[in-house]
Amino acid sequence: MVGLMTSTSSTGSIMKTSLILGTALVLIASAGMAEQITVMSWGGTYSQSQVEAYQKPFTADTGITVVSVDSDNPAIPIKAQVEAGNVTVDVVDIEYADAIRLCDEGLLEEIDSAILPPAPDGTPATDDFLPQGLSDCAVGSIVFSTVYAYDRTRFPDNPPTTIADFFDTAKFPGKRGLKKAPKALLEMALMGDGVPADQVYDLLSTPEGVDRAFAKLDTIKDDVVWWETGAQAPQLLADGEVVLSTAYNGRIFNAAVSEGRPFDMVWDGQVYEYNLFAIPKGAPNKDAALEYIAFATGTQRLADQAKWISYGPARKSSAPLVGLYQDGKTEMAPNMPTNPDNMKNALASSYDFWVDHESELTERFNAWLSAS
Repeated sequence: MVGLMTSTSSTGSIMKTSLILGTALVLIASAGMAEQITVMSWGGTYSQSQVEAYQKPFTADTGITVVSVDSDNPAIPIKAQVEAGNVTVDVVDIEYADAIRLCDEGLLEEIDSAILPPAPDGTPATDDFLPQGLSDCAVGSIVFSTVYAYDRTRFPDNPPTTIADFFDTAKFPGKRGLKKAPKALLEMALMGDGVPADQVYDLLSTPEGVDRAFAKLDTIKDDVVWWETGAQAPQLLADGEVVLSTAYNGRIFNAAVSEGRPFDMVWDGQVYEYNLFAIPKGAPNKDAALEYIAFATGTQRLADQAKWISYGPARKSSAPLVGLYQDGKTEMAPNMPTNPDNMKNALASSYDFWVDHESELTERFNAWLSAS
């Protein structure tokens, strides 16, 4: 009996010890998963604004460290990672069209909007986000725009004010900076040729419209310096390589306000779109990634990002909370793409159009680049 009791006691101790160890290992594994997540974004001042507005407070609130990695276009490496079955990124910042496309291809995790916090007045998140601010696999954070900018020391008396001026090399001589891609460029070319913003995509859906856009680009082709990353456009202006350049509005704002560059933006003819957070299929820390997205896309957090960069928040309830820039004196609202004064001849980038036409227009654009 003693032996039996000893055996039972030993067995119980072993089972108890195993249970404790097993529980400890589960807890350690869970903690390990929650210790760190990786967020891929676009770099520069944009990524830094996310660090300040989202990542530092998220870590302070949850204890989860956020590692930032950058890409010129995060959709490309994410697609490669998922297809290779080697996903190292937990959250990715991508444009709306890429969010829809990658979701349709099964490369992103679906996100239940029920995890998103309501607006301060109780309005559900689904009613608080701007149009295109939510999709099955992504949650919007900012509205950004492609504008054009100039060095005002080059045109002190009669600066450019319209999208047509960008293409007027007689009135505004000098090199032009352009992003080396057809998206936004073709739309701006048509608006620069006098097409109203609300007619651009109808016209660009026809062979005649495409021909007209490329014909307009032909008028400045010999004066173009191409850029590929967001940081390059303000640098081209700063180095004097160009006198006018298309650019992301937040990059120009940062160069002008934070770095004291003599740059001004022309909002006429802006093409605006959304950036959203998504989770790659097979992300190593999906639960923590969902927690990060819910935290980062709350009303106050989206408003806070505007302290660091002039991109508009994707939630309606965030707009009234947008205040001053980090310098404590610059009002941010007038510098947002969504400010009413900046939207008078603005164009919302069309996901449907680019899904239908991106392949053919990219091929046409590359052929146009190669032609003498």
